[in-house]
Amino acid sequence: MHSPHDPNVRVRGAREHNLKGVDVDIPRDVLAVFTGVSGSGKSSLAFGTIYAEAQRRYFESVAPYARRLIHQVGAPKVGEITGLPPAVSLQQRRSAPMSRSSVGTVTNLSNSLRMLYSRAGDYPPGAERLDSDSFSPNTAAGACPQCHGLGQVHRTTEELLVPDPALSIREGAIAAWPGAWQGKNLRDILDALGHDVDRPWRELPAEAREWILFTDEQPVVTVHPVRDADRIQRPYQGTYMSARRYVMKTFSDSRSTTLRAKAERFLAAAPCPACGGSRLRPEALAVTFAGRTIAELAALPLTELAGSLEGAASETARVLTEDLKSRIGPVVELGLGYLSLDRATPTLSAGELQRLRLATQLRSGLFGVVYVLDEPSAGLHPADTEALLRVLARLKAAGNTVFVVEHHLDVMRGADWLVDVGPRAGEHGGRVLHSGPVAELATVAESATARFLFDDSPAAVRQVRAPHGQLKVGPVTRHNLRGVTAEFPLGVFTAVTGVSGSGKSTLIGEIAEDLVGVGRLVSVDQRPIGRTPRSNLATYTGLFDVVRKVFAATDEARARGYGVGRFSFNVAGGRCETCQGEGFVSVELLFLPSTYAPCPDCGGARYNPETLQVAYRGRNIAQVLDLTVESAAEFFADTATVARSLATLLDVGLGYLRLGQPATELSGGEAQRIKLASELQRGRRGHTLYLLDEPTTGLHPADVEVLMRQLHGLVDAGHTVVVVEHDMSVVAGADWVIDLGPGGGDAGGHIVAAGPPARVAQETGSATAPYLARVMP
Repeated sequence: MHSPHDPNVRVRGAREHNLKGVDVDIPRDVLAVFTGVSGSGKSSLAFGTIYAEAQRRYFESVAPYARRLIHQVGAPKVGEITGLPPAVSLQQRRSAPMSRSSVGTVTNLSNSLRMLYSRAGDYPPGAERLDSDSFSPNTAAGACPQCHGLGQVHRTTEELLVPDPALSIREGAIAAWPGAWQGKNLRDILDALGHDVDRPWRELPAEAREWILFTDEQPVVTVHPVRDADRIQRPYQGTYMSARRYVMKTFSDSRSTTLRAKAERFLAAAPCPACGGSRLRPEALAVTFAGRTIAELAALPLTELAGSLEGAASETARVLTEDLKSRIGPVVELGLGYLSLDRATPTLSAGELQRLRLATQLRSGLFGVVYVLDEPSAGLHPADTEALLRVLARLKAAGNTVFVVEHHLDVMRGADWLVDVGPRAGEHGGRVLHSGPVAELATVAESATARFLFDDSPAAVRQVRAPHGQLKVGPVTRHNLRGVTAEFPLGVFTAVTGVSGSGKSTLIGEIAEDLVGVGRLVSVDQRPIGRTPRSNLATYTGLFDVVRKVFAATDEARARGYGVGRFSFNVAGGRCETCQGEGFVSVELLFLPSTYAPCPDCGGARYNPETLQVAYRGRNIAQVLDLTVESAAEFFADTATVARSLATLLDVGLGYLRLGQPATELSGGEAQRIKLASELQRGRRGHTLYLLDEPTTGLHPADVEVLMRQLHGLVDAGHTVVVVEHDMSVVAGADWVIDLGPGGGDAGGHIVAAGPPARVAQETGSATAPYLARVMP
């Protein structure tokens, strides 16, 4: 029977970012994988073009209010797209670090659990039935009044406020006090109040020490300051503030992150004494289900939670528990059964967060939709990737189209359709090399993907390096690690492996600079290099300082009296004042997340017209920021300081990024490699231990080769590299492997195997071993 709708999504003339007028047809109702080296244009096609157009059409259908904003949000640069259904995007956004966001709120499982307690909980005799809001720590009806639903209170102690009791107050015994005149003012007030500020702290009477540090009184006294003899000293009225009061006020009220961070050093977080850390009012904690409070159930791993919901007494309870179990199912299937509902969102990896959203979509019941996913296999152990493929197949079976931007070879092999973009990154990419069944890619000679997807030749045998010492870590008791001790060999490349939630990041998080054998420690994580478009590649690496000096030294800049500051978009003078140098303005959309749109005055250039009149070798400062790292390396070839910074960025495979690319557009893997490049351009003295958490995330196998050359180069130069890694080709090339497990959460937290890759690949109790054995030479 002929279908009335077009069975394909047809893209014509896509020119977003580096796409070169791409025409491509992709069938609907399939699992289609978009692949290609980092920066080839695959995300520009999947997200920047196809999803962006679906979003634009949605906005147009909503209301005139939304339509007025469409021009600001910006339509993708594409001729036309036909056959495009509504789309849902699941990108690897890092969540905003909100202390109230949790696994339960992201998945909506908390709502179902609260409903269960409200309707089917066991109430104390005579207690009034509570509505579901009363079981939420995020509402006034449910939050513990003492800690406001946060579960913790911040307190301080004498030991924190006065780290060295041998000092006198005048010598700075009270470390928590501010410096400069404000601290001297407080010391003078204490002196005027009759306290001895010259005696060692420990010799002061206990009641005096208690009052100085913890009083809530704020007495006002006349101070007669004794200062420099050549100054006129006038008496003044001084108000005393105790050290605790000062710290708490700074921590809660200060807008300065530096001051807040300093105040936090003098505070210790402790479970709230009123609710015991459960975050809820006593009335809510008095209600139980299966003998447990809602806080106790929310603290259980999801696999255990599902088991504790069996055997409901009433019909209401049965209906609600069945609903809860059906929602927990997809989360467990995606390998996240070790998480608990009360686990805070900021402690999750980007991959975990994306899989939670994916599990929620499985329950949504939508069909006829295009799901566009950004590397769902990121942060996944090969064992979990198999479960992911089953889930994607279920989304497709429900009548949806699944478009996945992906580098994982197993996900590519499991696809119905493959779109390979390339052949290389940046301006050397932007073409569709292949759009068709996976097997047909084998005939495309230009494809970097084909070499890895169809190459069955065994990996080269590499000589395992001998260590020059051992670094002992532990015993560690944290999260799911219970008294674990690990030995990391020094001077070699070590890979830490294990399924998601097995304790890998917790273990390497215990490696500190003060451990014997570390020397200098460089930890390179995937946190963003900045949270606004104002932060970018050039500013983070220090490259921009040199570029601004180059512009300030031009004849035109000198003639106009422009200094280095004129070419900064962070200060008034040379920048566009409409967007204050961001190049973007934030567009607030009612009921939708706000979005960034190009500035209507400078069009994203960030500078005012006068600044843009100054050129260096025919390019103004905005045009230089628009250069890719690769192009900039040619442009600045004879400026040694710039060339060195750019060379290290090229060495870690970031030649395709633009110098001014906003931090908001960078993936976690890109942010990590920028940090690594910044570190590599510094002169390395003495032994350094490099810690990297999944450095291959977001990398095509061809880019992994480039990055591994750099990391192995560091080891050959006498340094130590430790990586948390799921890519088995990287693990096979390591000198030493520490495998954690056997499972995630409470089922993990043990070192299952440790040794050279060949030995770990034969370990029977390891979830990693069978996958490692497949890629071993």
